[in-house]
Amino acid sequence: MHTTDWIVMLVTLLGIVAYGVWKTRNVNSTESYILGDRELKWYTIGLSIMATQASAITFLSTPGQAFDDGMRFAQFYFGLPIAMVILAVFVLPIFYRLKVYTAYEYLEQRFDLKVRRFTALLFLMGRGLAAGITIYAPAIILSIILDWNLDLTILLIGIVVICYTMFGGTTAVSQTQKTQMIVILSGIFIAFLYLIYSLPQDVSFGNAVGVAGKMGKLNIVDFEFDLSNKYNMWSALLGGTFLFLSYFGTDQSQVQRYLSGKTLTESRLGLMFNGIFKVPMQFMILFVGIMVFMFYQFEKPPVHFNPSNLKVLSETPGYDDQLDTYQGEFDKVFDEKQIEIRNLISAIDADDQSSITNAQGKLKRLNSQDSLIRSGVDGLIKNYSKEYDKKLDTEDNDYVFISYVTKYLPKGLVGLLLAVIFAAAMSSVASELSALASCTTVDFYKRGYGEEKSDRHYLNATKMFTLMWGCLALLFASTASMYDNLIEFVNIIGSLFYGTILGVFVVAFFMKKIGSNAVFAAAIIGEVAVVSIFTLGKLGYFNLPYLYLNLIGCLIVVLLSLLFQQFNNPPAHDKNKDGILDA
Repeated sequence: MHTTDWIVMLVTLLGIVAYGVWKTRNVNSTESYILGDRELKWYTIGLSIMATQASAITFLSTPGQAFDDGMRFAQFYFGLPIAMVILAVFVLPIFYRLKVYTAYEYLEQRFDLKVRRFTALLFLMGRGLAAGITIYAPAIILSIILDWNLDLTILLIGIVVICYTMFGGTTAVSQTQKTQMIVILSGIFIAFLYLIYSLPQDVSFGNAVGVAGKMGKLNIVDFEFDLSNKYNMWSALLGGTFLFLSYFGTDQSQVQRYLSGKTLTESRLGLMFNGIFKVPMQFMILFVGIMVFMFYQFEKPPVHFNPSNLKVLSETPGYDDQLDTYQGEFDKVFDEKQIEIRNLISAIDADDQSSITNAQGKLKRLNSQDSLIRSGVDGLIKNYSKEYDKKLDTEDNDYVFISYVTKYLPKGLVGLLLAVIFAAAMSSVASELSALASCTTVDFYKRGYGEEKSDRHYLNATKMFTLMWGCLALLFASTASMYDNLIEFVNIIGSLFYGTILGVFVVAFFMKKIGSNAVFAAAIIGEVAVVSIFTLGKLGYFNLPYLYLNLIGCLIVVLLSLLFQQFNNPPAHDKNKDGILDA
């Protein structure tokens, strides 16, 4: 990496951290540390919520998802605006009236301590695992691309985040995330403009979009109901909506963001800001992946995007010759594709449907050959892994975008885009650590000690729990292994816990006659059922998209709560409209 890129990256990252530390220099109480004295404006809340969800995985994995599978993944976010409206109308007013520090405090007031702690424990398990992946995922990719040591890259991301999160708490997280989000969106937009600029002079942006459409990459909406299809309108509106309801309504990493709002209106506006702008942002990131795909239709891509795997094969006797054979076949297919893509552009310009169909057919055949060659290289990697007992991951979609950034962007822009990825990693990890520490302090430590300790004691305890969870996340990150697609992996982890958590909150909000014993038993069974269903699916007994786990978990908890309540005596106390025991 050029010196200019180092300067741009370091100045950007250090500037973001310095700004966050300066803005939080007066944080000196538990409330200000956890909730920022509830003084945040709606635009800070909205940007902070977006930044919490938009991790480095989003900017590494999402373009690769589009490169490989087109725009179908955009449907994943179609349930987000629906979820934001529901939360703004029904959930936010309750949290604000109760003035809770965490979402799970409400559950003790509505049910009892065991329900509160079990639900909080599910959050800690899911978010704790996700925090490790959020650090590990960008670290392993950046370490390979930049030829850095993996453990040092993990430490670089983790230590910086732990330091400023410990220093300023949720205010530091929110303030830095506001700046990080501006840098992230600017960097992605600049990369998009440069991709258009990088197209051949005789290929316009319209030509590129037209060819991408004819090659099946702009397949945004799919209304066919198919349980084996991970991304269609039904999985989005059913599974996706429930995932977002749980994530934004019951996950402390998000709840903490909008509980910091100055007023209920500010928090509602922050949520709606996220609901309105998050979908276009994801669409933009996916479309960047489409443009990377089109760029590589004119610029020869590598036969495999993970450079460390290619290096291993090329340096191993026996495997190097086989790799050269695949590379020769790949080069030949690429040259043929060049001809057919030019023919397709000419046919589109002339509106010659017969020629368009003919070129499409030839490109489909060539793309099939391309896929077979890439699969052959994947086979070499698997064989090497078995023969030498070394784990090499064959999935290379997560390397597509970062490979383009480091090889083709000019000096300065490379540093900016790397700063974007590091900033995204830091923003998500910071909010996760802050939420994990807040939940541990409020729902377990402080609840166990009672109120006899001083505010300073609990402030220091929250900082120590931030350090503890940061160290645990680093430990998990250093021992984690890659999944087929990183952005899917994070959402799968969430889907294993979110459905059960959401079911408990649905019962709490809308089913006032159900008591604690019924919902507690239902939650335990619901969580066991969700993990069992996922495990059976991974073993090949059936094919169920992970998004539906959110819907299934929620329904199991709700239905079993209703059933179990029939065998219990009615609740001994009446509840008010917030579900709190009346005196």
